[in-house]
Amino acid sequence: MKEKVYEYLLTIPKGKVVTYKQIAEYLGNSKLSRVVGNILHNNPNGNKYPCYKVVNSKGKLSENFAFGGIEKQKEKLKNEGIEVKRYTVNLDKYGYK
Repeated sequence: MKEKVYEYLLTIPKGKVVTYKQIAEYLGNSKLSRVVGNILHNNPNGNKYPCYKVVNSKGKLSENFAFGGIEKQKEKLKNEGIEVKRYTVNLDKYGYK
């Protein structure tokens, strides 16, 4: 399951984000969102697998971002041209469908 999550991260285009639930649905069970979060928190390579592109269902960033905290996640998203307001991303504009 971990490998599928990390593979999915590689499909997210530049300038787009996904939700934990979207990844869970990709795995075949929308109730696995927390499992997805735990897998991402243990990401073996933050440079290879862009877990910073994953937000909650309201577009909110992770306060426990594994590679430097919420400010680092915000910075990485902004570097991709994604606007972050109050630690939230507009999913209508930046969500990957």
